[in-house]
This record gives sequence, C-alpha cells and structure tokens, in this order.
Amino acid sequence: MLNIKVAIAIEVGAQQSNRYLPLLKGKRVGLIVNQSSRVEGEHLVDFLIENQVNVVRIFSPEHGFRGDQDAGAYIENSIDVKTGLPIVSLYGKQKRPTRDMLLDLDVLVFDIQDVGVRFYTYISTMHYMMQAAKEQQKAFIVLDRPNPNIQYVEGPVLDMAFRSFVGMHPIPILHGMTVGELAQMIEGEGWLTGPNKLNLNIIPVAQYDALDDYILPVAPSPNLPNQQAIYLYPSLCLFEATAVSIGRGTDFPFQVFGHHQVRLGEFSFVPRSIIGAARFPKLKGEHVWGQDLRENAQKGFDLTWFVAAYTAFEQQNQRFVTSPKFLDKLAGTNIIRLALKQGLKAHQIEAIWRQEVAEFEKKRVPYLLYKR
Repeated sequence: MLNIKVAIAIEVGAQQSNRYLPLLKGKRVGLIVNQSSRVEGEHLVDFLIENQVNVVRIFSPEHGFRGDQDAGAYIENSIDVKTGLPIVSLYGKQKRPTRDMLLDLDVLVFDIQDVGVRFYTYISTMHYMMQAAKEQQKAFIVLDRPNPNIQYVEGPVLDMAFRSFVGMHPIPILHGMTVGELAQMIEGEGWLTGPNKLNLNIIPVAQYDALDDYILPVAPSPNLPNQQAIYLYPSLCLFEATAVSIGRGTDFPFQVFGHHQVRLGEFSFVPRSIIGAARFPKLKGEHVWGQDLRENAQKGFDLTWFVAAYTAFEQQNQRFVTSPKFLDKLAGTNIIRLALKQGLKAHQIEAIWRQEVAEFEKKRVPYLLYKR
C-alpha cells in the first residue's frame, strides 16, 4: 500500500485570530511588526483595528515598519500615515525600548517573519522586547511563523564573549527553530535577566510539519528578495566582513559573490546604488568577477566558498578579512578567523563545533513545538 502524504495548508499564528483576539480584548496593545506581518493579505495592524483591538503603539525592527530600509540604516521614529499610530524605531536611537514606551501598554505582540539565522536581527529585537516585558510585567504574545531554514542546525554555537546585536544567544548560526520555539528557549534557559517570570504565550503554526519546505509569501527584508537568497544567506553573510561583494546593489543580493581585483569566478556584475536596499554597496561601480549561485541547490551552512575565497586572496597577497571584529561577531566566535590563518579546510573547521551543535540540539528539545 502506498504511503501518500497529503499536503495540508498551514495556518500561521496571525491567521488564528480565535486564539489570540480574546487575549487582547480590553487590553492596550503594542505591536512588534513589519511588512511580513500579514493576515490573509492584510496587515496585522489593520486587521486588529478592524476587530476593535486597542492598538496603542507600533515597534519596528531593522529595515523599518515597511521593510524598505537599507541593512544597518538608522531609522527615526515616525507616524503610520494610514492609522495615525506612533511607530517607535528599534533600529535608530535605541535598539531596546525605554520604560516609558511600555508604561501605557498591557500586552506586546510579536509577529515578524524570521529566516532562522542567528545574525538576522529580528530575533535580537524580540529578545530586547521580551526583556522589557519581563521587567515591567507586560504579557508577551508571539504569533509564530515557519522557519524556511528549520531543517538545518549548523554552524558554530555563539561564544558569549562575542555577543552583540547580530548574535545574542548561545545558539548555532542555523538553530532550526521558529521564533516561537526560540522565545520559549530564551525564557526557559534564563537568557533574560531579572527575578520576574515572563508572561509568555505562543500561538503556534497550525498543521505545520518542520520537515516540509516553506516558501515565504513576503520578502523578509530588502536584500533577501526570494527563497534562493534565504537559503544562501547563512553561508554568504560572513563575506560582509570581507572585501568580497555578495551582490548588494544588484537584482540578486545574497545569490552571487565576487571581487574586482581577485577573480573568484567567471560571472561578472557591477554593484550600483539602490535606494531602500543598498544605497552605498560594497564595490559600487566596479566590474566584479565571481560566482552566480542563483541555480545552486546548496542549503544550510557551508564554509566552502568562504575558505576558497580566502585562499584566492592569500595567493595574490590581497587582504580578505577587512573587519576581523565584525567577522567574529557574525560567526559568534574567533574560531573561523583563526582557523583560516592555520590553513584548515572547510570540513576541518566545521568539525570543530560538531559536538557543541549536538549538545545544543539536545538542550532545545523541551522548547520545540513542531514535528521534526
């Protein structure tokens, strides 16, 4: 008898209004949202207002409320033109909310599409909002969404000596968890400070099997425009700390890489200024030679391209790592940088953290919500 798997449509947390609207009734609500916070094609802000929820304030992460700001761009507080609601930027003057920003709120709702990579800063914003909610005894609700990289638990586990906004938790680069599962782990493992217990409520994704592929309906940020970029992002992001371009300033960011002086392949591209995605891209206007990975099937975390590029630069006596401190922050460790100097190959470097990753996988088990 054939074992045929029937595809069942999943329902993200935001679609299950019957589970969270009762928790918001009569409450003053703050929303941590961006362009990915959709309910059947409608923004969560509009949906909640239509359902008589008292939305008091919007908090926006890196790339802004509409998701149209450059990576790392300083974003000011503003007003949402459609609703008149105040928007507090958590990627501008401050990355964590002040006490006054939460005084007139009862509950915070987090609904942002993540990609399951430690240095993608939405989970750092979630951490700071959870910390503030815990300190001020505000309820915190996560409307969970699938992780498109959930099938992979790979890369070095962050050494807390290298903790930063691009890596706040002792987890691998690919942690294989949804934001809801990660929120439970952040609270459960004591990664938040203070004696209070956080009033945390997760609305899980219904009918979600973590073994299934999930194609994001909305681009999570300007430089992750499609699924291929999302799959390649974990492996290519380390290049941000080097002289190599990963296609910012092109129509295919995080799907190519190259350099104008050290030829890394036969594919060529010229980075240009793109407002809202890459205003000042690396190697702007230069004729860059490298590799086109748009048809590459690679997923997970793979150091092969990174190590090969380092070797090519060394052979031509060119400087590869332009920001050692930033590389260590992205990697969450100095192991990769030091291993490159020792001449280790990609598989030798990746073997260094294999046991630590296995230990992390055991530690996360109590917080998992979906079939693996």
